[in-house]
Formats: sequence, C-alpha cells, structure tokens
Amino acid sequence: MARVASGPLGLLPGLRPRSTPRLPTLRHGAKSEPADPQIEPSPPPPTDEQIVESKSVDDSSQPASSVSQNAGFVEFPNKDVNRRIALASTTAAVGLFLSTRLEFGVSLKDLAASAVPYEEALSNGMPTVVEFYADWCEVCRELAPDIYKIKQQYKDRVNFVMLNVDNTKWEQELDEFGVEGIPHFAFLDKDGNEEGNVVGRLPKQYFLENVAALANGEPTIPHSRVVGQYSSAEARKVHQVVDPRSHG
Repeated sequence: MARVASGPLGLLPGLRPRSTPRLPTLRHGAKSEPADPQIEPSPPPPTDEQIVESKSVDDSSQPASSVSQNAGFVEFPNKDVNRRIALASTTAAVGLFLSTRLEFGVSLKDLAASAVPYEEALSNGMPTVVEFYADWCEVCRELAPDIYKIKQQYKDRVNFVMLNVDNTKWEQELDEFGVEGIPHFAFLDKDGNEEGNVVGRLPKQYFLENVAALANGEPTIPHSRVVGQYSSAEARKVHQVVDPRSHG
C-alpha cells in the first residue's frame, strides 16, 4: 500500500491555504475616509477670525432684538412731557382758584377799585348805576359778589359807579339822591336822569332786571322805590334803613 506524503499543515496535496486579506494600515497623521459615503464628516472647529466675526454679528443684532422686546410695553413720558403736565395742572388750579374767588370772594374794595368815575359816567352817553356804600357796611359787603357778576355782564353797556358816603366830596350827591340808608342804588338813564332807586339787601334778580332795563333803553325800571324787601316767601322782610353816617 502506497504511503501518501502529507503536506504542510497536514493538508492534502494540491490544496493551499486561503490567504486572509490584510487591512490597510494607517500612517501617523493621515485621515481615514468615512466608511459610509452618506455620513458627512463633522465640520472643522472655527478659527479665531470666525469667532470674532460671529460675535460682531451678535452684537449688531442686539438693539433690534431689544426694540422688538420693548415694542409690547408702554413707554413712560419723559421729563419734558411731565413738565408740561405739571404746568397744565398748575394753570388749571390757578384758574379754578380765581373763578372761585370771583364767585365767592370779591370784596367791596375790589368792586370800588374797578368802578367808573362819576364824572366820566355822566359824560359818556351810557346809562349808569350809582351805589352809595361804606367800607363798614355789612350788607354792602354781602352784595358785592352779586353786583360784580352783573357788572361783568353789562359793563360794556352800563356804567357802574360807587360813591363812598364817608367821603365829604359826595355831600351834594347824598342830598341830591336823598340817601338815607346804604347800600343805596340809583338808576340813571343815558342823560343822567334818575329812573328809580332801591335801598338795602334785595334779591339779585331785582338788581339784574333793573340793570337790563337800563341797558335796553327802557323808560322805567321794573323795581323802583324798593327798600330792603325780598320777593321770596321764605325771606320776605324789610330791612331797617338807617342813616349812612350812623350805619355800623
């Protein structure tokens, strides 16, 4: 029986061992190619120039971002607007104070200071209301606000004259108009003729209607020779008429 010679590794003759494929070796510092061509390589790290440029872009976008954030909020008024508001408030307060004073705080002295001089009233061709008064007359002071209001309404059509009974200059006028009590109001037409008079504390409507009659050129006044009498039932009474030199 023939002996079969054994080959290397005990393989049969004519059969060679299959060679194992070698994997490529990487050199030091070389980059490997991605195994899957669909996977993109990661981007390289940013350079210093790119970092600086990115920061400048972010800084330039901050104002627009802050504006958009503040767009939904109401801005408070600046100092100039506050100053204007304060000035308007002060002006309104002063106007309110003055209007209140004109309505409730007009003094007899204020009324006398704005009166038309008697000589001028007799020569300017307008009807005239002459009030004989005194600084110490309580009724005169009480009527001052009402007289002032009517005067403001008719001052362009009627003269308003005030003669102080304590001034000896008006002795002749006191006798001429028969002044025995104050306040005494004489109503004169445009020629200086007396149409009537009233004495004492009277309703404001009486005085207003008499002045309106003068302004309209009517020959008589609706309320004449009235002495301190109210028209309302609640306060209907006659005030005592006293001599102007003894009135206190």
